[in-house]
Amino acid sequence: MGKHRTILLKLYIVSGLLFANVVSTQAETVSSEPFFQGSLIVGKTKPENTVTLNGNKIKVSKQGDYALGFSRDEKNNSELLIISPSGETEKRLLKPLKRNYNIQRVNGISKKIMNPNKKAISRVGEDNKKIRAARQVDSDLTAFSQGFIAPIDGIITGVYGSQRYYNGVPKTPHYGLDYAGKKGDPVKSPADGKILMYVADMFYSGGTMIIDHGHGVTSTFLHLSDSYVKEGDDVKQGELIAAVGASGRATGPHLDWRVNWFNMRLDPALVLKLKPSNL
Repeated sequence: MGKHRTILLKLYIVSGLLFANVVSTQAETVSSEPFFQGSLIVGKTKPENTVTLNGNKIKVSKQGDYALGFSRDEKNNSELLIISPSGETEKRLLKPLKRNYNIQRVNGISKKIMNPNKKAISRVGEDNKKIRAARQVDSDLTAFSQGFIAPIDGIITGVYGSQRYYNGVPKTPHYGLDYAGKKGDPVKSPADGKILMYVADMFYSGGTMIIDHGHGVTSTFLHLSDSYVKEGDDVKQGELIAAVGASGRATGPHLDWRVNWFNMRLDPALVLKLKPSNL
């Protein structure tokens, strides 16, 4: 065993089960915390420490905040290392708990939507490039560590992870929270951030906005009818940013809110349970 020294390590695990506030007393420990697939984890350590996940370096803010996430179907252990400037290491094993997801069936979708033509497919490809580029932004913002609020006061009609069948054909899982609403209903920013993108007419998602909350954590809003902000604008939590719509390939007015850690799709319902990391 090497020399022991305390390394401050706090994890705020968004899981519905646990918000861990862990201070380790030795440098070499192995621990497993329960949390669900689709979770966002916000950690806090000393700013001078290095953080890695499965060997990949994670950005640490000047205040010691960092973020990471796990996918809908992640089943494996992940190794989180906190390394001090002197080389002392805190090791934790993270393994998400398996979830059961709902099956939803939507009928009456037109063949044009189910089988888009070549021109539409090309357009979808361009849309996806813009979205992927926005989700690769790794800014120094730390709004992700301050907690989130719901972007709309509405009934939840669709949940993360559910498998949808359109006209009996299975499609990719749903990765957002759907809120019922009327066209023009106000949409608020769930946390502080910067507007990375707004496109009014994407093929599938219609009016689409992405907000950067820092360190790869973003919010995406689909099917909007209007935007009250523009790319590059700074926004505050609770600020009016857009209006509910039925644009794109939507069956009616509603808001689809999604949260990502880079290209990792997370569960907004769990993100809403996040406690600020400065408590």
